[in-house]
Order: sequence, then structure tokens, then C-alpha cells
Amino acid sequence: MLSQTQILQWLQAYATEIEQNKSYLTELDAAIGDADHGINMDRGFKKVSAQLPTLTDKDISSILKAVSMTLISSIGGASGPLYGTWFLRASTAVVGKQELTEQDILGLLQAGLDGVLQRGKAQLGDKTMIDVLSPAVAAFRQAVGESKGTLEAMQEAVAAAQSGLEKTIPMQAKKGRASYLGERSIGHPDPGGTSAYLMLKSLLGVLESSFDKE
Repeated sequence: MLSQTQILQWLQAYATEIEQNKSYLTELDAAIGDADHGINMDRGFKKVSAQLPTLTDKDISSILKAVSMTLISSIGGASGPLYGTWFLRASTAVVGKQELTEQDILGLLQAGLDGVLQRGKAQLGDKTMIDVLSPAVAAFRQAVGESKGTLEAMQEAVAAAQSGLEKTIPMQAKKGRASYLGERSIGHPDPGGTSAYLMLKSLLGVLESSFDKE
């Protein structure tokens, strides 16, 4: 299970993770993009972090929708629309809920992925966040199908996300500004894939922290 309180903790943890990795994300983007991914993401999630205290009495769907609106309005480039879409679609999968079962979390993750697929028109192998999110959702689905709990399912999802991120390093980019570089885009992890990995890793961290306290 995943509670409303844990959702808020996750968003704060992700904002902190982005802040701590701002320079790294920007370095990755400097190699194959606009050199602004870390800066843009940090700007957006600083605003999300400031907004969280006003969301403590909201249901999970309302929280995710509010995050979506904040990101769309404050993050430039492709990241704002893509992450905004991820959170918006995720919110539609969990309407009215104060806590989420494994099936609910799967629905949330799948809806977010579907939104990004539709918005970005990328597919596996294009060297984008899809290469991280898609295997993570598949791993979570398999774990749930094997009746594994939320923590174990998320551990497997994050492991798949990390593997997916590593696979972007030898890929040639086929989407976005990185695609203009051709073969020069090879040899670097995808910046959007890296921030997507941090998003899932942050959620796992909250789950592991809660588990340790039980």
C-alpha cells in the first residue's frame, strides 16, 4: 500500500533529489541537449516543494494534478510538458483515493507512461525517458502478477529502470535536440531518462524508509 502521506513524502524527496543532482543533470544535457535540464527541473520542483504544505488535506489524485499544473507552468523545454503529462495522467488513474494498492500503483505508473508515449511520440530505443519508464512499469506489473508487495514490486521496478538507463548510454538519440547530434549522442546516459530514474528511486526510498520504521 501507498498512503497519501507517502505520496507527499515522495514528491518532497524527488524535489530534493533533483536539487542535489541539478548540476549532474545539466552536465548530461550539455553533452547532448540544451544544457538546461537540471536547471529547469530544479526550478519546477522547487515550486512543487513550496506547494506541498497546501496539499496535505487533498486526495492523491488532486495532489498529482496540482503537481502537473505547477510543472507545466514552470519548466521550460520538453521536460515541462512531458513531466506535466506524466503526473496529470497518473492523477486520472487514482481519482478520489487516499491510499493505493499495488494494482492502483500499477495503474498510476501505466497511465503516466501512456501519457508520455502519447505526448512525446517516442518509443523504446529512442534514447528518452521511455527507455527507463517502460521497463520499470513492465517489472512492476510482473511483480504484482506474482503477488509481491508494494516494496518488493517497486524494488524490481527501480532495478529495471536503472538497467534501462544504462542501456541508453550506447544508444544514438532519435528524438529531441539530442537527435541532431547523430552519432555524437552515443556514450552518454539520457538526461530525461536520468531524471525519470530519480523519480522512481525517490518513491522507493520513501517505501524503504516506511518499511524500516515498522
